[in-house]
Amino acid sequence: MHIWKHFSTITRHRHQVIAHCWKAGIFFQGLFHDLSKYSPTEFIPGIKNYTVGMSPNEKERKLYGYSRAWLHHQGRNKHHFEYWVDYNTELNRKEPVEMPTKYFIEMFCDRVAASKIYYGKDYTEEKPYEYFDKERSRNWIHAETSRKLEELLIMLRDKGEDETFRYIKNVVRVEGKKDKAHWK
Repeated sequence: MHIWKHFSTITRHRHQVIAHCWKAGIFFQGLFHDLSKYSPTEFIPGIKNYTVGMSPNEKERKLYGYSRAWLHHQGRNKHHFEYWVDYNTELNRKEPVEMPTKYFIEMFCDRVAASKIYYGKDYTEEKPYEYFDKERSRNWIHAETSRKLEELLIMLRDKGEDETFRYIKNVVRVEGKKDKAHWK
């Protein structure tokens, strides 16, 4: 079991997300990021399935066909697009709904931080976009959320972190706050 290694990885990731949330203008929200990872339901599988450079959830999926820790995590953390699936009464089926802006911003911060932690010294500002692009066909995400995320990841890739976080703080966050129903 890798208690210290897993604890260190999730804590470094969380601190990186907090730093990104500060840059994005949602610092207080960042303070509560991923606290469920310290719960027994997520932490114990994390230490059992710890592997350098890979999410323990991936190893748990390979072992059991699903990740109980991930199902717990996505169901309690609104910064994951998987959380935003609801029943559409007109179509009589579940489908993705657009993420509220403040959780969308946290999702972006989370993705960049995860890339930094998992890629380590091999991280470049292209990595978050490359991961998104590689996984997009497998993800069940609202089209508008996906479009906005791709736009920010391309901005990060092409214009860098400082300009992207400035844009998020001064444009995305401000526009999102104007739509009070969508900011909640």
